[in-house]
Amino acid sequence: MPTTIYKICSAALWRDAQRAGQFGGAPVDESDGFIHFSTAGQAAETAAKHFAGAVDLMLVAVDTGSLDGALKWEPSRGGDLFPHLYGVLSLDAVLWAAPLPLGPDGHHIFPERMP
Repeated sequence: MPTTIYKICSAALWRDAQRAGQFGGAPVDESDGFIHFSTAGQAAETAAKHFAGAVDLMLVAVDTGSLDGALKWEPSRGGDLFPHLYGVLSLDAVLWAAPLPLGPDGHHIFPERMP
C-alpha cells in the first residue's frame, strides 16, 4: 500500500484544522464515521466526482506510517481500495498541504510532487 495518501478539503476547513492542531474531517467524513482519503492515482477522480467546479480547496499529503493503525483500506468506487481513517488526523502526520486550484478547463491542477 502507498505510504502517502491525500485529503481534499476546503481551505477554510484546513485553516480550522491548523488552529485546532488536528483534522476531524469534513461533514461527509463525520456522517460516514471516518475520514475519506485517496491515493495519488485516485485523487484526480475524487476531485472530479466530489469537488467538480469547487474553488478554494487544499490538497493535504499524509504519511500513512504515522496513523497508528486507525487507517483501513476498504473497497469503494469501482471496487478499488480506498484509505479511510477511523479517528482524527493529527497534524503531525501531515507531510505538506498545498492549494488545489481549478484550471481553465474546469479540472483541478494537482502539484507535480505527488508520488
